[in-house]
Amino acid sequence: MAEDAGHGTGHVERPGGHVPVMLERVLELLAPAFTGPDPVVVDANLGLGGHAEALLAAHPRLHLVGIDRDPAAIAWSAERLARFGERVTIARAVSDELPDVLAAAGRPRVNGALFDLGVSSPQLDEPGRGFAYSYDAPLDMRMDPEQDLTAEYVVNTYAPRELTRILRDYGEERFAPRVAALIAKERAKEPITSTKRLADLVRSAIPAATRRTGGNPAKRTFQALRIEVNGELTALEQALPAALDALTLGGRVVVLAYHSLEDRLTKRVLTARTRDDSPRGLPVLPEAHQPRFRLVTRGAELPDDTEVTRNPRAASARLRAAERIREG
Repeated sequence: MAEDAGHGTGHVERPGGHVPVMLERVLELLAPAFTGPDPVVVDANLGLGGHAEALLAAHPRLHLVGIDRDPAAIAWSAERLARFGERVTIARAVSDELPDVLAAAGRPRVNGALFDLGVSSPQLDEPGRGFAYSYDAPLDMRMDPEQDLTAEYVVNTYAPRELTRILRDYGEERFAPRVAALIAKERAKEPITSTKRLADLVRSAIPAATRRTGGNPAKRTFQALRIEVNGELTALEQALPAALDALTLGGRVVVLAYHSLEDRLTKRVLTARTRDDSPRGLPVLPEAHQPRFRLVTRGAELPDDTEVTRNPRAASARLRAAERIREG
């Protein structure tokens, strides 16, 4: 179960240059949901607290419940948000524990929910975490450093068929069988324990013509392993519907996704909640079949060129939002 991170943890060295993605649009989309006397927002992927800080500053009566599984992110965001005092509740938890976190905070219903998905800047920038192929580091990739499953374990123990499935499904790697076969061959000689060795193996498994386009050929493999290690899609599949269920009338959810798997899952969940599921041909739509939500964005919104220039990591962002229009 989630634990409260509290505040006043002492000085924490916070990474510099953190720029929240599509911040102005996030603020614009959530603002109409915070018109009541004591609004509540849940930030299901708190990270460094950039979006959270801006929301709290823009809405003086807003209470924020922040969730993150990474103790380093908890420490950074707790210090960043300490000036807001009791208006902030931070819980160390996985996003799919959202209902339990809200219940423990005494705020089972919320006016807004924000999902800023994917890996955070400090996780990428800290070499020892093993998320990035640009550093040579231990094969780790755990968002929660206390969990048992690591990328090293996956790479060295999963059967080739299972590795192929992960690389294909989570990394959309079209050469997944070749990569998995080479990993299995090389780990039989010596365990694969570093990001550099894995990245080099992936590069050698990808045909030369493909290696010349599309950036680092290890990108898709590293994404797939990270998703597997942290159960990211499984967590989102449970957390997003739970957040929608927790929204009050007029409440809104905003989701920032950074790869097609997250975005497709988000689209599927939101479409299911905003669709008319009544039998065709009815003269009057029964209340029970009327959608409880409406889409606020048309398709997935993208960051503009100015933002991408200022913050290159925003380039892959896809934003979707929905609003509760009926109870039930």
